[in-house]
Amino acid sequence: MRADKPYADRSAPLTRRELMSLTRERSTHPITNMREIAKTSPGKLMIILAILIISCVTVGWYASDTLDQRTSTLEEMINDTEPLSEASQVLYSSLSIADAAANTAFISGGLEPAALRADYNNAVATAANALIQSASGTSMDSAQVRQDLTTLSTQLPVYTGLIESARLNNRLGNPVGSAYLGEASNMMQETILPAAERLYTERSQAIGDARNNFTEPPWGVYFALAFVLAALISTHLYIARRSRRRFNVGLLTAISCLVIGLLWLLVGGLLSVKSTSDAENIGAAPLAELTSARILTQQARSDETLSLVRRGDQETLDEGWASAVNEIDMVLDDYLDDDRKDVAEDSVTDAQNALRLWREAHAAMLERANAGDFNGATAIAVGDNPDGSAAAYTALDDSLVDGITVTREAFRDDINTARVRLGYAGLGIMLLGIAAAIASIFGIAPRIREYR
Repeated sequence: MRADKPYADRSAPLTRRELMSLTRERSTHPITNMREIAKTSPGKLMIILAILIISCVTVGWYASDTLDQRTSTLEEMINDTEPLSEASQVLYSSLSIADAAANTAFISGGLEPAALRADYNNAVATAANALIQSASGTSMDSAQVRQDLTTLSTQLPVYTGLIESARLNNRLGNPVGSAYLGEASNMMQETILPAAERLYTERSQAIGDARNNFTEPPWGVYFALAFVLAALISTHLYIARRSRRRFNVGLLTAISCLVIGLLWLLVGGLLSVKSTSDAENIGAAPLAELTSARILTQQARSDETLSLVRRGDQETLDEGWASAVNEIDMVLDDYLDDDRKDVAEDSVTDAQNALRLWREAHAAMLERANAGDFNGATAIAVGDNPDGSAAAYTALDDSLVDGITVTREAFRDDINTARVRLGYAGLGIMLLGIAAAIASIFGIAPRIREYR
């Protein structure tokens, strides 16, 4: 049986008019047009130009943002982070000084000298002011920081109250005064100073974290600029080969802009990194060491004076004094052995001389105390004898303060130099990137028009 319509299930062939209509629709589709244009020489040039414009502007923005962030962080370090670290260091040192001054005034007997009383009052006032500064700028996100600030703000008035009780009973000749002094000193050493030390460590680490981020150049910006520069050079060679023109002024101008930006970043970035490294080696590291030596000096002075008050603990306190002095000696020796740390060399040398005199005076004080001559030992410890412990301790502390001041100034100067050396590099490279994009247009657009 023959099928009636064997081709009925097939589609009918398109007519010539339908084929022409379908061809027109495909030819007017945007994607098809772009694909066809991209196959032509002017289309390739337009794609290259678009890529270069986007790359130049993007790299300029990226370089500007990265360098501006580095500059802002350095400015923040100078204006906020470093002053807060200094305030916490002053807080720690002042509390130690107050404790040493209170102990020294107590063993003077009766009405203490006005100078010792003034030293104590000044140290307490300085510590209170530094506490306010440290609290106002310290992040409150840390539970430990909040706890330490609470401890300092609540225990410092208790400490001063105990000192006043000890002072009053000492004036009246009551033996209970030494018990008040011992309790106050124990509170200072076991509660107040550890809290201040943790606060100081937290602020010092904040400086270290910011500083360590800038000990290496901004490699990402270098690679980005080098990549775009290579793309511009390749484009210039490509157009020169296709157009048979050796030089393209627009592209050469764009290449020159990026070369200037790369050299600017290379010189400024490396100099900034060097200044940051100097701030670490010449400023921050010795500053921390000398600060530690000064705090140890105050602790040694407290142990020395307390040994004349609490005679039953004299051996333990003498061991504490000897341990602190040995640590101070090691810090000073290490400082002088490092050639990079030469900014405070004179101050450290003076501190070593004062420490040697203090050792001799302390040995003489112990000799008197062991012989039962406590009045003579007290005279060496707190008297105005130029060869006594008080004079040696004062000379050592003054030398360390000078060293701390010098190293802090060196640190701030180097950080400020690092900031200045970056200067307007971020803005400059962004403008150079925009200029390179515009120059690329003037370099490639005429070659595109030649195909019309």
